[in-house]
Amino acid sequence: MIKLVAISGSLRQSSANTTLLRAAIALAPAEVEISLYQEVGNLPQFNPDIEHAPPPIVEALRTLLKGCDGVIIACPEYAHGVPGAFKNALDWVVGSTDLAGKPVALINASGRAVHGQAALAEIIMTMGWIIVDAASPTIPVAGMKYDVATIIGNPALAGPLRVALNALVQAGNQAD
Repeated sequence: MIKLVAISGSLRQSSANTTLLRAAIALAPAEVEISLYQEVGNLPQFNPDIEHAPPPIVEALRTLLKGCDGVIIACPEYAHGVPGAFKNALDWVVGSTDLAGKPVALINASGRAVHGQAALAEIIMTMGWIIVDAASPTIPVAGMKYDVATIIGNPALAGPLRVALNALVQAGNQAD
């Protein structure tokens, strides 16, 4: 079984980013298990003084990421950057050297979020994770009010998600 972790950079449950991730879960091949991490907003503020003995919620995130074969991120752009809560989550794992080399898909829900996507890519590369370009499509659903069923039922939306999943799985297999 191939294990992937999906993380939305948005705290809104009905966000386009989270909806895309839920659609990816629904479209995943039988041999792929995708866990949607939903604790980004519950993580405490990053504190380097406790980084090596973090709270249990942080340790759980690190363990989840360590045990997966790849990560799928869908993140909105706020003020040309990454949302604060999501950046905080990344700060908690940036020093985890055992996560280096992790393949990552960066799914963009808005064709206009180029600055935020670039900022996120810079952070991911700094972490030593590997961005899989073939697994990082722009699927412009932001502002469209699509639900999961609409996305998986529309070949123009579901197709790029399937391609991204296959590319991420392939990258994870090559990393092993």
